[in-house]
Amino acid sequence: MKLSTYTKRAIFGGIISMLIILLGTILLGKLSGYEAKVLIKNSLDGMNTLCNTIALASATILALLLTLLSLSSTSKSKLKKDHYYHVLQIAKLDTVVFIASVITFLLFNLPITESDNVPNNWFNILYYISLGISSLLSASLIVVVLMLYNTVVNIIKIIGLGMTDHPLAINEDEKEIE
Repeated sequence: MKLSTYTKRAIFGGIISMLIILLGTILLGKLSGYEAKVLIKNSLDGMNTLCNTIALASATILALLLTLLSLSSTSKSKLKKDHYYHVLQIAKLDTVVFIASVITFLLFNLPITESDNVPNNWFNILYYISLGISSLLSASLIVVVLMLYNTVVNIIKIIGLGMTDHPLAINEDEKEIE
């Protein structure tokens, strides 16, 4: 499936946000195993809240996409298939983000910091992996929201403002061809 300009811009926005989030990680510097273990213990509640929030947002966005499709199909203005492909891309990515956030939530709830069998040097790796996953999930949700924003703007322009020369609107010449 070809990516639209809107999708490419949304992905670019997500990459920028992920780089900013990861920059904070780099600024922390190198940690010892013990420091990483303490940081993991202290940040678990926040990471669980983040995963819950992302899962909730993703589920809500999926439900709102049904409303968007209903509005799109019942309007006087007709939309091209590209609009529906774009909505399909949003739904697919949003579903992946939802599943990843739920799985991550479950993994963050493993009592790894309570285990005596885990060597201290592993906590460094686990800490940076958890930060990486958190930043990836956050950036992915930002991409979904930016893609949804672009779709809503297009719907407003076509249906609300009646733009007939929009690239996603079927104009009179195209109606005659069908």
